[in-house]
Amino acid sequence: MADLAMNRTSPVIAYAMVALAARFSSNDLFSATSPRARGVPYARKAAQLLDVSEVSLTSIQACVMLGACRIIEGDAQGESVYYGIACRMAQLLDLPHRQCEDLLEKEINIRIWHTLCMIDEWSSSGVQVPRQIANPPTDVPLPMEEMAFLQLRHVTSTNMSQPYSNPSLLGEMITLNRIFRECVDLMNTYTVGTSHLPPDTDAVQALSDRLDEWEAMLPVYMRDEPANLAHYAAQGLGRIYAAVYLGFYHYGQLLYYQFLHGSSEDSGGLVNVFAQRCKYHAARLCNMVYSALDTPGCDVQYNMVGHVLVIASTVQIHTLLFSLDRTEMDAARQRLERNFNILLKLRELWPALDLCMIRLQVFHKACRTSMDNSFQLDGWMLKFLSEFGNPIDDKPENSDAEWIIGDIAITPTSDFGVNTIASVIRDELNR
Repeated sequence: MADLAMNRTSPVIAYAMVALAARFSSNDLFSATSPRARGVPYARKAAQLLDVSEVSLTSIQACVMLGACRIIEGDAQGESVYYGIACRMAQLLDLPHRQCEDLLEKEINIRIWHTLCMIDEWSSSGVQVPRQIANPPTDVPLPMEEMAFLQLRHVTSTNMSQPYSNPSLLGEMITLNRIFRECVDLMNTYTVGTSHLPPDTDAVQALSDRLDEWEAMLPVYMRDEPANLAHYAAQGLGRIYAAVYLGFYHYGQLLYYQFLHGSSEDSGGLVNVFAQRCKYHAARLCNMVYSALDTPGCDVQYNMVGHVLVIASTVQIHTLLFSLDRTEMDAARQRLERNFNILLKLRELWPALDLCMIRLQVFHKACRTSMDNSFQLDGWMLKFLSEFGNPIDDKPENSDAEWIIGDIAITPTSDFGVNTIASVIRDELNR
């Protein structure tokens, strides 16, 4: 921000930043433009200014932001291309080991490298292509604690050793992302297209233990507690803190999701234990979103929140369909309605939320059509859970029918009257 204030920021970076941030602006300049459309001309200008033959840190940063600009428009392939270019440039520069003039430059390189590893994981899984950074080096240190990083300045120094600092929020995100990588790998071992995919309970238990160990090793001030959220919010780090836990709970709901199907039958044992963990993680994810939105300076309004909330909402639908516990059903109904309202608000900012809404509607249709197998982990479900950047079709047995709720047809390009749909869903849930 200091570079921006002193007019030292490259134009391609400045335009890309405005492309992402303009939707949140209260400036009169944007008053006549819908928030979700404000960034389009700035993203277009940034793309024109980008020279992909210039392998540099600036180009990497521009590609990351332009990739984000593409996914928020629902262009998952464009996102993947920009992120792929950024990752390749970082590899060509050997970014985490690059010679630096000061500790700030070194720390920036480390943080960008780890960020690329994380977005490579998410983006690749979202479009089902191999990772660009398939085997990242293991000798790259985790980023330093956020407040220590913010105090660094550009001062030429021969001492490049990273000072000791407390664990960082970004470092915890990186650690969790490594577990997410293994969750994705496990999901990808299933054969897409088979009618039923038996769960590998041993592999799931091993990853479950990893998640439990991560949570147990957290310092007290990083645990999921209201006082800690308020503490980080006061430091201006509330959104990062919330993002750590949105990742944690999302990875948990993904890992255990496959057991929801078995838990609707009288199978008992480990299947029901894992199914309850899926419900727990989904509920905690919802609660973190609510707490963040209710805490000043913590509102999580980025695009990916829509995807994780859709997955969590389908878990609430499962509870409404199969639970016999009235208290549990009432809580699920309240979460589902609040999630829907949050998605509507996010849709005002991000065009890609149209796709999230459609995915939730398609899932709802699958449940209405066939309750017995709607949560079965088959090829369709794998695509629903992981390929967040792509449209989702009806389940194969229903692919010949257009979904209609009342008199409203849902298509990927229609502005589908979400307020009317919301009232229909609420009416159905209250029956």
